[in-house]
Amino acid sequence: MPLSLPLGPVMADVAGLRLTPEERERLLHPMLGGIILFARNCESPAQVAELVAEIKALRSPALLVGIDQEGGRVQRLREGVTRLPPMARLGQRYDADADAGLRLAENAGRLLGVEMRALGIDISFAPVLDLGLEVSAVIGDRAFHREPEGVARLAAAFWRGMEAAGLRGVGKHFPGHGSTALDSHLAIPVDERPLAAIEALDLVPFRRLVDAGIPGMMPAHVIYPQLDPLPAGFSRFWLQDVLRGRLGFAGCIFSDDLSMAGAGAVGGVAERVGAALRAGCDMLLVCNDPAAALQAMQAAEALGARADAGRLERMRGQGGTPWPALAVAPDYLALREEIGRAFPLA
Repeated sequence: MPLSLPLGPVMADVAGLRLTPEERERLLHPMLGGIILFARNCESPAQVAELVAEIKALRSPALLVGIDQEGGRVQRLREGVTRLPPMARLGQRYDADADAGLRLAENAGRLLGVEMRALGIDISFAPVLDLGLEVSAVIGDRAFHREPEGVARLAAAFWRGMEAAGLRGVGKHFPGHGSTALDSHLAIPVDERPLAAIEALDLVPFRRLVDAGIPGMMPAHVIYPQLDPLPAGFSRFWLQDVLRGRLGFAGCIFSDDLSMAGAGAVGGVAERVGAALRAGCDMLLVCNDPAAALQAMQAAEALGARADAGRLERMRGQGGTPWPALAVAPDYLALREEIGRAFPLA
């Protein structure tokens, strides 16, 4: 019988293709609420489905399971599923024919959703809502378009497809990572623009997706010094005043990985946990560092942190055809054929 245990506010990861006995014990920590999968966890659809089932069998309610499965170069599971194109390719189709580009974007999102739900995955940390301004190499062709309206329309279509398949989406990286050259995995990017400039450009897609009802958002580890000396993911100004206040977002806020260099501006693991929680993050990601993940859970417990159960439950995936049956389903095969025909070199 699974252990009855509420979801906690920390999302961590696991080492390999199967859970170790030590991981099974660690996944019962009361501060854990989810697991994010990486390429090292993904060998084939059948193996991922087994791993996800193993994770979910440990607790009730089951831990949420997420993955970065955007398409292009950010696609953790590659073997046995559709190789989606970089989102910039959808933007190119949109520029040639807006209606056709939007239709392809929605069907690409639906295809992603159908495949991930077949494996039991709840969340894909997509779509990227940053502008493709050719400034940020870490964003690059992950962005749908360089213009705010293009990003907003294409990302909304992509997310509608995901949602129709029962896969929950998380827009990122609020309030916009496209104007900073540094990679927040490795450094602390700074965006010197005033709020008016960010509102006129970068916030447009975020506002549109909030209005559409996207259930999750992820802030950037970027400092906007004219507004707050802290990175956005640790900033009450950005998360409370702007995202929840001005934009009216009522869903789940996921921190970006607290192990990234961009999070170092606020101190060590415990300081990052406290700052993210105070700013308003609902779920804290701590990845690729098991010792840091344990520290984060201990710090959250010491602070008496409690996750918002309603927000987290709205991130739980719904429906889905199990993988063996999906692999021969006519509607799925037709979707694969359409995307494969449109993007043969994806």
